[in-house]
Amino acid sequence: MHNLLDPAILFFLFGIFAGLIRSNLSIPEPLTKFLSLYLLMGLGLKGGFALSKSGFNHEIVITLLLAIFLAVLIPVIGDNLLKKIISRYDAAAVAATYGSVSAVTFITATQFLDNHQTAYGGHMAAAMALMESPAIIIAIFFGNRASMYDRKKQSVIPTTSLIKESLKDGAQLLLIGAMVVGFISGESGETMMAPFSIDLFKGMLAFFLLDMGLQVARNLQSILNKSALLILYSIIAPPVHAMLALVLAKFFQISLGDTILLMILAASASYIAVPAALKYSIPKADPAVYFGMSLGLTFPINIMIGIPLYAYIAKLFY
Repeated sequence: MHNLLDPAILFFLFGIFAGLIRSNLSIPEPLTKFLSLYLLMGLGLKGGFALSKSGFNHEIVITLLLAIFLAVLIPVIGDNLLKKIISRYDAAAVAATYGSVSAVTFITATQFLDNHQTAYGGHMAAAMALMESPAIIIAIFFGNRASMYDRKKQSVIPTTSLIKESLKDGAQLLLIGAMVVGFISGESGETMMAPFSIDLFKGMLAFFLLDMGLQVARNLQSILNKSALLILYSIIAPPVHAMLALVLAKFFQISLGDTILLMILAASASYIAVPAALKYSIPKADPAVYFGMSLGLTFPINIMIGIPLYAYIAKLFY
């Protein structure tokens, strides 16, 4: 309940309300893009500063490998389940969407942990970046496989160029670049950048979540008109993925803060990077399905309920 009283979450709820009553409130697209880039840059800097203090160790390497493993395992499991109830193209698209991550969910989770004074490693920002690309590559593989299944040669996707584009994605490069800057500049850089990367961060996140609330309200109807099984998947799959992350993290003795973030990354679904790639890699997939599920249901549930719930569950095992 305390999470719902956070100003950023309240602005998110207000955005949903404004969208549902069909208000003409809107955030200009260039400003939304700026806010998104700012949050990624701020997150990268904070991660880099933290990493410069802690350095690299065995636990960090294990955590990053677990992140990559989950990014591969989740879409493979999802595709095998979903292709029994929807088309192979839609199944591949949804599986890839849920195999990737939501940067905004992750950023909100780090703010939640900061508010509750739960320590986590700066390397978790790198874990988030590492979990994004495998899903895009797997989406391309699934799309090609579905095309081969249909025996339509004209549907073959230029895999190499799409992989190159996904690896050169500007948002991902900014996140990693900001981490490198933070890591190199260290404590002195943190002091200089504090007004930008720390003091403004909470307000910028609230503004961005207001816009996300408006987008959720606009996309909610598209998924509510779909199969009840898809709605069920978008609600049940995330906590299952989170529990899988918890089991792995506990087995490899990952710290509490990092475990919570790994659970949230596993439970989140992409609504920016992967859907953009899917438009080209799996053009026969219905965007209303994978985009509506991730943004219309999974994202708001994670923001309002998932983050505090996964944190509570993780604490029961530590």
